[in-house]
Formats: sequence, C-alpha cells, structure tokens
Amino acid sequence: MKYYIIAGEASGDLHGSNLIKALKRKDPQAEIRAWGGDLMEAEGAHLVKHYRDLAFMGFVEVLLNLRTILRNLRFCKEDIDATNPDVLILIDYPGFNMRIAEYARQKGLKVVYYISPQIWAWKQSRVHKIKRDVGLMLTILPFEKEFYQRFDMEVSFVGHPLLDAIQDRPEFEVAERRASMNLGDAPLIALLPGSRKQEIRAMLPLMIKTLESMGLNWVIAGAPSQDISFYEEVSGRKDLPILFGRTYEILEIADAALVTSGTATLETALFEVPEVVCYKGSRISYEIAKRLVKIEYISLVNLVMNREVVTELIQHDFREDRLKAELQKCLNEKSRSAILADYKELKEKLGGAGASERAAEEVKEYASA
Repeated sequence: MKYYIIAGEASGDLHGSNLIKALKRKDPQAEIRAWGGDLMEAEGAHLVKHYRDLAFMGFVEVLLNLRTILRNLRFCKEDIDATNPDVLILIDYPGFNMRIAEYARQKGLKVVYYISPQIWAWKQSRVHKIKRDVGLMLTILPFEKEFYQRFDMEVSFVGHPLLDAIQDRPEFEVAERRASMNLGDAPLIALLPGSRKQEIRAMLPLMIKTLESMGLNWVIAGAPSQDISFYEEVSGRKDLPILFGRTYEILEIADAALVTSGTATLETALFEVPEVVCYKGSRISYEIAKRLVKIEYISLVNLVMNREVVTELIQHDFREDRLKAELQKCLNEKSRSAILADYKELKEKLGGAGASERAAEEVKEYASA
C-alpha cells in the first residue's frame, strides 16, 4: 500500500519513525512518502520536506511566515495529487495538517490522524472539522478519548509511543557513558531548550547563566535540525558542552533537567529525571495564548496527572532566581523521591508498551477496508 505521512516537528518525526517501522513489519512492501525528518527517512520513507523548514511557533511567528506556510500547503496538495496514496496519515501539527485533512477528504482519500491536535487546550470548536474530515483518530493521551466522546466522536486510545522508544533502549554503564561524552562525575543537568530557533533563543541564554552561577555540570541536548554555529551565536561562546542526536543518552545519565515545554517534558519524565519545565514566547503571542488556552498546565506530565508534578516556569516566572530554587529542589533527595513516585504513576496512566504496533494495526485495517 502507499502511505503518505505528514509530521511537522521533531516529536512527530520520532513517532512517525516508530509507526513506519511497525507498518513495515505488517506490510513489507509498503511505499511511504513523508514530510518529517531524519528518523523517518532512516526507516525508509521518501522524504519530501524536512520539518526544519516547517516549524513556526506562536501567533506572530506564523503571521511573519505566512507566505512560506501557504506555499508549503500548495505544494503538499499538489504532491498528494501526484502520489495518490491509499491512506494519508497526519501526525499532530494541526495548523497545517487540518487544512490538508479537509483537502484530502474532498478528494475522497482515507485520512488517519495519529496523535490528536491539542484542541482540548484551545480552539475546541476544531473538533467538528476533525469529525468531518478524519476517518480514523488515534490518540496517545488517556484523557483525549473522553474529550472526543463529549462530541459523539469515537476514537482509539493506542497508548503513548514514547514508552516503546524508551523501553527498547540498550543497557549501558553510567561511568562509560559519562567518559565517552567527556562529562565528568559531578551531578549532571541536561538542557533541552527546544528544537525551534525561536525557542532556543528565548530559553538557552538564561538556562546557561543560571547553571554557571550555581557552578553545576551541564550539557545541551542539541536539536538535529540546528547547527552548532546557531547555538554558539545564541550563547555567545565557542566552548559549548553540546551533543547532537544523543538526547536519550543524555537523559539516561542526567540528575536533573531544564526542559522547554513540549514532548520533551514527557520524555524527561519517562527517563525518571526530575525537571523544571520552562517556556517563554513573544509578549504578544503569550498574551493571546493566555486568553485562549483552556488548560491549567502546559507540560504533558502535569496534564496527564491532572496535578502539578513538575514545576512550570512560564513567561515572567522564567527567571534566574526561580530557576535556581526549583533546580535545587530537583537535586534534593526528599523532593526527588516524591517526583519519582509520581513518574511511576504517570507511566501506568500512559497505557503501557506497544503503542506503535497498535497504531500500525489500526492504520493497516482502515487502509485495507
């Protein structure tokens, strides 16, 4: 069968790659064309566009890049027409993918949405468009099924694919890992400042300043979509402790982490690393979002648990004194024990291993029907 997959961010590339791997086990002759990243390409997808050319975050940023976004939409529709896939699989990335879903439905294509847009956070009215345009919705967060049921839409909760990605990690020796990364023996703080340029610009300088003032050992998990020169420019230094494409290896040995809101907050928790969640956007984007967003938390950890498990430092709270205080809590033995107990409960709520296999089975059945 011919599958056309669209993922517009680093997390979508990860989940898309695991889905492709599972699909190929069930359909070895599958032809897969994709918008995504290096991980999806490594699993055999023909990459049409890389997510580094697609990721625009925030209201102001989208407006500034509107011409590029419209050009990408037009090209995507033309490429889908030329490919004529058996099924279109959309992974999160709602601003773009929901427009493509509408177009595909008008063309009579089968549409799967894997990893629901976070419409439960804001723009809940989008559920009606999803109900109209999407033939199969596969959700990965436990509370999403109940949300859709309120609108008389049945969806499948397949569990979170991060559990698979993390469970399948090879064994390692901490001392050897630290030595191979030249990280020394002192407690290690992982910095995950996001994958988009605007996130990194907003987060990284203050993260570095805080850790240097505390005299802590730290390393940046570099985004594969960015170059070392960009991090050097943002930080104003050439001797950065930074590693690319090794985020999971870093989290496996980290004692705590500063993490930009997003999928990385959940990844960090699943590796059982106490964390401080950080977010700062442009003032206009933040003020707009504050009025529209209908959720109490921004991190997936707290959303799934429906209470504050990890501290969120958002906008004006993202400052050096707060970062220091919360990071010290992450390194305190008593606080760590409480966080780790919550992380154990989090894993249970996320549905256990096998999400990618369950998703691939549902996609194949739907595409074949």
